[in-house]
Amino acid sequence: MVFLDSLWLTLIVALLGGYAFVFGFLRRVNEWYYVSRLRKMQHSLPPGDMGWPFLGNMPSFLKAFKSDPDSFIYNLVSRYGRTGMYRTYLFGSPSIIVCTPETCRKVFTDDENFKLGYPASTMALTGKRSFHGISNEEHKRLRRLTSSPITGHEALSMYIDLIEGIAVQLLQELSSMNTPCEFLVELRKFAFKVITTIFIGSDGYHVDLGLVENLYTHLNRGIKSSAINLPGFAFHKALKARKKLMKMLQELVDQKRTKNTKTELKKDMMDLLMKVKDEEGRRLEDEDIIDLLLVFLLAGHESSAHGILWTIIYLMEHPHVFHKAKKEQEEIMEKRPSTQKGLNHREIRQMEYLSKVIDEMLRRTSISFANFRQAKVDVNINGYIIPKGWKVLVWNRGVHMDPETYINPKDYDPSRWEKYKARAGSFLPFGLGSRLCPGSDLAKFEIAIFLHHFLLNYRMERINAKCPLTYLPVPRPSDNCLARIIKTT
Repeated sequence: MVFLDSLWLTLIVALLGGYAFVFGFLRRVNEWYYVSRLRKMQHSLPPGDMGWPFLGNMPSFLKAFKSDPDSFIYNLVSRYGRTGMYRTYLFGSPSIIVCTPETCRKVFTDDENFKLGYPASTMALTGKRSFHGISNEEHKRLRRLTSSPITGHEALSMYIDLIEGIAVQLLQELSSMNTPCEFLVELRKFAFKVITTIFIGSDGYHVDLGLVENLYTHLNRGIKSSAINLPGFAFHKALKARKKLMKMLQELVDQKRTKNTKTELKKDMMDLLMKVKDEEGRRLEDEDIIDLLLVFLLAGHESSAHGILWTIIYLMEHPHVFHKAKKEQEEIMEKRPSTQKGLNHREIRQMEYLSKVIDEMLRRTSISFANFRQAKVDVNINGYIIPKGWKVLVWNRGVHMDPETYINPKDYDPSRWEKYKARAGSFLPFGLGSRLCPGSDLAKFEIAIFLHHFLLNYRMERINAKCPLTYLPVPRPSDNCLARIIKTT
């Protein structure tokens, strides 16, 4: 019996030892392949590890983002110290994560050494001619054109009546329903109607918003997924959705080309894109126009819809914030002349506390967890080398949830902005530098207008207030915020 017990013990030890050897060996494969061949440069890389062969650190990334997304970056800081830069392997590429205000600012503002570096799935789904796929020079030229209808006080003021009318109608409809609604779904429809009217126009072009919104849902879920084009994978569904969206947008372009627009006083984005010429006098091809519209419509409604949802969730969870924000809106209404109908730009600028409420939502939620860049040359930042060709993940969420940048970062606290002097790179909800999201002002504009009417006249009652959250591709309640919208006045 003693001999058998000893034999079993030996076998168990051998199996555990073999497992440890294989585990350790596999964990070193990526390290050897991507790091060791850099020779002398390897000693100047940021700390970190490259994870498993082929998978890299995606398993730990996905595990963290199932329940506690901040644990991913906190774990790196705990293991390697507060260096602000960590090497890893994510989304199919050797990568450097940057996650302090200083390192994020340096990457975002250095167009000479960094270009966009989104995953293969993003590039395939947004198109080669979208903002994700063009050079910095092309981006600057197109940005000058495409930003004009959605930035600046004059441009934004033109959309107040549009946004306000759609918001008021939606809130009235939802409050009259006898059953709860999936509030996020309804907000997506609201934001999509706004953005399609701005970019495509409203003069006789029929768009099935329900169908398009469903297609964009599939497209968004595949944007940062593994680029596996097989049935059952998010990327496969997203490719099919892109194909259908491209067909629908092509039909709209064809209608635009055949419609006589000489009498139109205002041109929408599609009209502008159809008329723009490059330096040699060549117009954009239809593929170029559609790729750009595809991305604008995606980004233009996702950020607004999720922004409204999360602000309302936080308001309902923090009654003192709700009442203070509501009081500000009531004071604005009290000062309004009796002859005035609806909001104006001056009143929106007076919403100082609501602006803090929205900024705190953007910080706390971090709708986009990271931005993607790629080093064009070997780059030295703070004594660490980012090798040429490696991806750089500017970890917005890591900055926003850094306790050394924001006290008690997990608390939703708009008052933190009252005397806060932000360091450059410490607030990155829409990026930074030349690639700053061109629709950021419009998104905050939409959110403020919707909240104005919600605060004055409504409240939300969630059905599953404790339901789990889904963090990919963007944070949201897993039930899409099943709720009742209740009219209070």
